[in-house]
Amino acid sequence: MSNDPSHKKFKKWLDILQQESWQLELIISGFAIYGLFLIIDPIRIEVIETQINENRYAEVFWKALFISWFILATNLLAHVVLRGLWIGAIGLRYVSGDIDYDALNYTPKFKEHLKKRVGSFDNYVAKLEKYCSVIFAITFLLVFYLLGTAIIIFIINAIGSWMDEPDMGNYRDWIGVPLILFLVAGSILTFIDFISQGWLKKRKWTARIYYPFYWVFKYLTLSFLYRPMVYNFLDTRFGKRLSWVIVPLYIGIAILAGVRFSTSNYIDNTLSSSEKVADANTYEEYLIAPTDYIKLASIPSKVISDNYLPLFIVYGSTVEDDVFYFNEKLKPEDDKRGLYSPFSSGTVGWKKKNELLEEYIATLEEMYRLKIDTTLYTSDFVLTKNLRDQKGYETVLDLQNLPRGKHLVEVSRKDQIRDSVYYRTIIKIPFWYYP
Repeated sequence: MSNDPSHKKFKKWLDILQQESWQLELIISGFAIYGLFLIIDPIRIEVIETQINENRYAEVFWKALFISWFILATNLLAHVVLRGLWIGAIGLRYVSGDIDYDALNYTPKFKEHLKKRVGSFDNYVAKLEKYCSVIFAITFLLVFYLLGTAIIIFIINAIGSWMDEPDMGNYRDWIGVPLILFLVAGSILTFIDFISQGWLKKRKWTARIYYPFYWVFKYLTLSFLYRPMVYNFLDTRFGKRLSWVIVPLYIGIAILAGVRFSTSNYIDNTLSSSEKVADANTYEEYLIAPTDYIKLASIPSKVISDNYLPLFIVYGSTVEDDVFYFNEKLKPEDDKRGLYSPFSSGTVGWKKKNELLEEYIATLEEMYRLKIDTTLYTSDFVLTKNLRDQKGYETVLDLQNLPRGKHLVEVSRKDQIRDSVYYRTIIKIPFWYYP
């Protein structure tokens, strides 16, 4: 069917649409938007958890899902607004028909300008319908593009982890490096071809170079599933114009979404906990929202009334690297960190783990130095998890002889530069002690 507003079939189609299909379309969009806003918090929580757990594979997946949510929500909201405007135009068309420029009684200059620029009312309805129809196709195309990007990033990370295996030998140079170079080069060429609307396919010499990458990447990025939509979208003048606008538009929306309001030149939410700064993420009593997590270490509250102070220190993968550096006996021949199959535990065998766990904790205790003000405390760690299921180690500090008032907990960790060993301050947490 033609989209020409003067076509009889198109007018008949408009008459049918004004009574039927738009209701179901809006209901589906409304339920989809409602569902999207229900799942945004769980997605945010998963993104934060993967960052805390330093699981870069899951992080790629959840960040891609979060950006997909952003695309779907933006497009569906835009669709509802445009479809609402379209419904209003249909209703107005039913009441008053086309625009009668003679009845407006404007001067000839304005009358001719409006006829040229605004045109007929049916033409306006046709444009709205065209935008509403194409917005779903753009939505899923962008989601598929994002999915393809996530797959490539995941594969590069997986190959990088494989190359880090200690027994790789010559495989790293002969297989790993060429694969990484091929994927990086293919990603760059695919991106250039995307933003240039297929320019690499239009020149013979670039087509020869690009074709092997294109053939592989059409499977890696799953583009064979949606290529007909892409080419059908780009073979029209409207599609080409819209494709030039869509990426800058989303960048602009993302920038606007990141706009914040500042109330001070010196005080903001990025200040790290110190003697003069009490970061809410260092006190367990402030872990209220599901997205609140401990960054480095925590104590129960700003005001302590008991004569003891529980101190929790968050575990990170770099900590274990330091454990291996200061105690080489604990370094396994096969590092189990990273992806592992359902038939493995992701750790060394239970017998070896039980034998060396005490030495592992002793090494941790030797690596850390704990102070309240200027008083040193002995580390006596137990491995545990906090209320947010974060892995770490905890100890309890005796406050029996501590005077009332403000105090400062300082956590330092052993580090080494060349032949010099020193303790690097990890975090400082202020608190008030009033037993």
